[in-house]
Amino acid sequence: MQTKRKNNLTQLAVCAMLIALATVLGMIPLFSLPAGGAITPFSMLAATLCGYYFGTGKGVISCVALGLINFIISPYMVHPAQVFLDYIFAFGMMGLSGLVSEKKNGLTTGYIIGICGRFLGSFLSGFIFFASYAPEGMNPVLYSFIYQLSYIGVEGVITVVVINIPVVKNTFKRLKTQLN
Repeated sequence: MQTKRKNNLTQLAVCAMLIALATVLGMIPLFSLPAGGAITPFSMLAATLCGYYFGTGKGVISCVALGLINFIISPYMVHPAQVFLDYIFAFGMMGLSGLVSEKKNGLTTGYIIGICGRFLGSFLSGFIFFASYAPEGMNPVLYSFIYQLSYIGVEGVITVVVINIPVVKNTFKRLKTQLN
């Protein structure tokens, strides 16, 4: 019983540190878009590591917490459903990185699953609530798709390249082994 409690406390502490790191990295935009969203130095990776290290449930809970922190720090609300899609659903989906954490290439595949989930939430919010931002004559669905892809997709591609550098990949695997 004592070992399980110690393990849960370790997981809680690591997830808290990763979410804090994701929050700080999210405040360092490398490139910002005018209507929200930014390419950051690996903030989504820090968040998805919760799921990768400790499973989908803990990953989703941690990433929802990140979304709520982001809403508290920089709130933007046009409708309660938009807040749900942008901050709770989209961020929470990054925790799905835990779905494949035990598979070969689990870090990369899990990261891609997580950011695709985030993309889905932001994409839905974009064309439902921000269609008026689309240039005249442009389909709001296409606009939202391109807009979300321009920051989530770009950061995702950069991150996938970096986490597949052998020394980086091996470091994350070793950390996962030590934490579990």
